[in-house]
Amino acid sequence: MVVDLIGGCRAFVSVSETGSFTAGAALARIPQPVASRRIAALERHLGERLFDRSTRRALLTPFGRDMLPTAKRLVRLADAMEHDAKRAKLRPLRLAVPDICPTRRLAELDAEARALDLFLEFRLAPPGERAELVRTHEVRAALVAVPADEGTWTLPLGLASAVEPEATVIHLESLRPGRSGRPARRVWIQPEDDVPPIRDRMFRIRDSVGLRPAQVAVADSLSSAAGGVLCSADLLLCSAEQARELGLAWRPIGEIRLARGFDVVAGLGDDAHRLRTQLWAGIARCLGASDPGEAR
Repeated sequence: MVVDLIGGCRAFVSVSETGSFTAGAALARIPQPVASRRIAALERHLGERLFDRSTRRALLTPFGRDMLPTAKRLVRLADAMEHDAKRAKLRPLRLAVPDICPTRRLAELDAEARALDLFLEFRLAPPGERAELVRTHEVRAALVAVPADEGTWTLPLGLASAVEPEATVIHLESLRPGRSGRPARRVWIQPEDDVPPIRDRMFRIRDSVGLRPAQVAVADSLSSAAGGVLCSADLLLCSAEQARELGLAWRPIGEIRLARGFDVVAGLGDDAHRLRTQLWAGIARCLGASDPGEAR
């Protein structure tokens, strides 16, 4: 028979302190019959009576007096463990995220996590650093860039410009410099997309359609790339939602289909599972999907 040792000791201590089964049960916040059953089970487990039931008051037997100090220590340890468990649950899960994630979306994700008793603390970092932060235990988990076909979250990429294009898609071959003498239009790759599955494919299509090397380049920062696009005919490689945030007009690329892929890397499998499942939609919005259904 399984004995609730802690529950029995808690009832035992409460009844001994009040001298009454009724008052002791109230102190332990349990019904009186429950207190009586727990103490009786504890007595059977220990093999001796704890209380003298021949009187109206709940008086300790000699055995009960001997057991009381140990029971009190056990109850104090149980209370300390519950307190420590509550504090541990409040310890934030440090999560490394792309530095393109909007503050508003991160705040919404934090609120969603809190409703699940999960407290997040965000660390913005570029793609080359996020997995390393997990390895060095500076964060518990990270959203890392992966090839699109391996991603838990996948967001289509296209080209964005300051002026609304007439075409429904933008072909990179249309950017080939002519003889007009005007500066050649450039495509800026932001640091978040400076990863082989995206950057290398863009360079290959650049070369195959005859663009100059400098026409497809990696920018130092998203702000510098977006600033250059806003004051020129240049284009920014980005998601549709990111283009909307920047006030740019977005179109798919004609020659190639590109997408950002993201997955979770974590020190604990449980952390990765919760992020992939319970917070999938919120993370999708943070990564640039206005509707989580866009993150395929």
